Amino acid sequence: MLASESPRRKALLAQVGIYPDHISAASIDETPRKAEAPRVYAERLAAEKARAVADRWDGAPALFLAADTVVACGRRILPKAETDEDVAACLKLLSGRAHQVITAVALVKPDGSLRRRTILTRVMFRRLDAVEMQTYIDSREGIGKAGGYAIQGRAEIFVRGLNGSYSNVVGLPLAETVSLLRGAQYPC
Repeated sequence: MLASESPRRKALLAQVGIYPDHISAASIDETPRKAEAPRVYAERLAAEKARAVADRWDGAPALFLAADTVVACGRRILPKAETDEDVAACLKLLSGRAHQVITAVALVKPDGSLRRRTILTRVMFRRLDAVEMQTYIDSREGIGKAGGYAIQGRAEIFVRGLNGSYSNVVGLPLAETVSLLRGAQYPC
């Protein structure tokens, strides 16, 4: 069971031959707690998503996989962009700077135990000019994305360097996810 309706996560799993039997959104409150560090925030949300879907499941014993991706600039958690203004604010902050993309992956096993992995990737953006920022905003590609950009799309041209997992920046670190599933005896 994939506790996410993210088309990117579903596509990444398919890329390695994993096709969830069921997909269900967790529908939890994703508001960061006061002074919550980005890593702690991602880990808390991933665990809450996996548990929320597991708790309402009434089918056969199953594995429940969830993830949460956070874009952070220092201790600042960038929003999942909902408006063009959000995308603009994120791009202005990220322009010419390095930031972290943190994804926590949580797996609830049939016995109720929780396993998780947290991955950090450092991404460096080159300095962006006003025209390219506006062109990206107009593309609407950053809407619904953590940090207001999608590395697997047009925003890849903004990336000057990347240290870590590319699939993590897309939304699901594949090596670590497969490792978690194998550890739970899921055939990968």
